[in-house]
Amino acid sequence: MNESIIYNSPFDDRDYEKFLLEIKNHFQLDLSGYKQHRVRRRIDMLMRKHSMKTYSDYMAILKKDDKLWDEFLDKLTINVTEFFRNPEKWEYVEKTLIPTLNKDNPSGLKIWSAGCSTGEEPYTISIILDKMNAPASTKITAADLDKFVLQKAKDGIYDERSLINLDSSMKSKYFQVTPSGKYQVKPDLKKRITFKQLNLLTDKFDSGYDLIICRNVVIYFDNEAKEKLYKKFSDALRPGGVLFVGSTERIFNYREIGLKTFSPFFYQKEK
Repeated sequence: MNESIIYNSPFDDRDYEKFLLEIKNHFQLDLSGYKQHRVRRRIDMLMRKHSMKTYSDYMAILKKDDKLWDEFLDKLTINVTEFFRNPEKWEYVEKTLIPTLNKDNPSGLKIWSAGCSTGEEPYTISIILDKMNAPASTKITAADLDKFVLQKAKDGIYDERSLINLDSSMKSKYFQVTPSGKYQVKPDLKKRITFKQLNLLTDKFDSGYDLIICRNVVIYFDNEAKEKLYKKFSDALRPGGVLFVGSTERIFNYREIGLKTFSPFFYQKEK
C-alpha cells in the first residue's frame, strides 16, 4: 500500500488512543514512536481475526492470554531478511570497513546488530569475521524486540531462500542440512554472538561500539523517533565508530549528532 495513503480504521479513534496508553502502562510497550497507520492496520487485522468489536475488548483478552500477547508482538514487527542482503554493502564491510576499524582497535571489535530479526544479519557478520580470521575477542550483540524472532535466531535454522546470496562452498562450510532439508548454522558461527531482547525506542544502550548495524528498522518509526534513535546510536558509538543503515534510509541531521559520512549509508562518529 502506498505510504502516502492514510489508513482509515473501522474502529473508534478515542478507544484506540486509550488502547495505546494501556499497552504502555500495562505491558511497558510504547508504540507512539511508530508510524501509526502501520501499527493500527496490523492491530485491526488481529482484532478482526479474533472477532473483537472494540479495542477495549481486545485489551481485555491480551491481559489474560500470554499467547495472544505474543501473537500481538510478533505481528507488529517485520521480519523479512536474508544472509548478505545487498551483497555489495557487505563486501564493503569486509574489504574496507572492518579493516579500517581494526586499525583503531586491533585487540577486537565490539559490534551490534540492532533489530537483528531472525538472525541472518548477525550470522552474516560472523561469517565475515570468520573469513577474516578475526580474534575471538571480537564480539557481536544481536538485539530485537520480538522474543519469537530472537528464538529463531538462536536456533539458526533457515529455508534455502534465506541463503540465496551464498555459494555452495559457503553453505557447506557454515551450515548443516537438517533432516527436513533446511539449513542450520554450525555452532562455531554462534560463539561470538550474544542475543538479547531490547526496545530500541525506550531501553538504554550500551556504549563503546565500533560498529552498529541498523538496517530497514527505522523506516517503521516516525521522524521524531528516528531522530532520537540516531542520537542514541551516535552516543553508543566510540569515537571513530561507524553506524551502518539501510539502503532506503538517510540521516539528514548527521552533523548535529556528531556523525560524518564515511561512505553511502555508513556514518562515522567524529573522533
